[in-house]
Amino acid sequence: MDKETLRRLLTGVSAGEVPVDEALASLEDLPFKDLGMALIDNHREVRTGAPEVVYGAGKTVGQVREIVGYMLTRDANILVTRATEDMYAAVRELCPEAVYNPLGRTISVRRRLPAETDSYIAIVAAGTSDLPVVEEAAETARMLGNRVEQITDVGVAGIHRLFARLDLIRGAKAVIVVAGMEGALASVLGGLVAKPVIAVPTSVGYGANFGGLAALLSMLNSCASGVSVVNIDNGYGAACCASMINHL
Repeated sequence: MDKETLRRLLTGVSAGEVPVDEALASLEDLPFKDLGMALIDNHREVRTGAPEVVYGAGKTVGQVREIVGYMLTRDANILVTRATEDMYAAVRELCPEAVYNPLGRTISVRRRLPAETDSYIAIVAAGTSDLPVVEEAAETARMLGNRVEQITDVGVAGIHRLFARLDLIRGAKAVIVVAGMEGALASVLGGLVAKPVIAVPTSVGYGANFGGLAALLSMLNSCASGVSVVNIDNGYGAACCASMINHL
């Protein structure tokens, strides 16, 4: 249930075009639906503008199938992050139009996507190894109605590659920077662009990277203004933040 659907429903009741009992039936699963192992937040899109997203990691295939099966009855857009091939196979049995991004590990069902923005989010990746996080962010941003431009493999080890793409990056309304190793790319871009930079440290790197902790601390300690940081490998969270900025 989103605000526009709710507005149409209330307008229909007010005009006498929708029976009260029919309207009540539409609202009976608000604010949430209890599936036993999960409480599906049907009110989230009304509150925040974006529907609930299913985090696949730690869930069984059966749980993901049951959650998605219920969400399909609500005619909502569906995004499952950190999804496996087995989860996708189970969801596709329920919904043949479901799409799996094996690199980003996302399952998406597009029912009523918002119109794509004229402005765009730039997602900039230091290396090819960071692409799983890039793809998670890109899938999330597109599901939220954003135009996305991806600029990859422009890390500081060959910084001339970054300079060749600066015009495209500077044209964005918000910039997501995805980098592992020492995470220096976020600081570099923070000093080059006049847009919000959302840094995503990744777990890519050798031993002293500590699974992304080194990149996280580097980004948190950035001397460049306008850089904010999300958790390690959290492409989803970065995309949600960038989408809010892009829709202002």
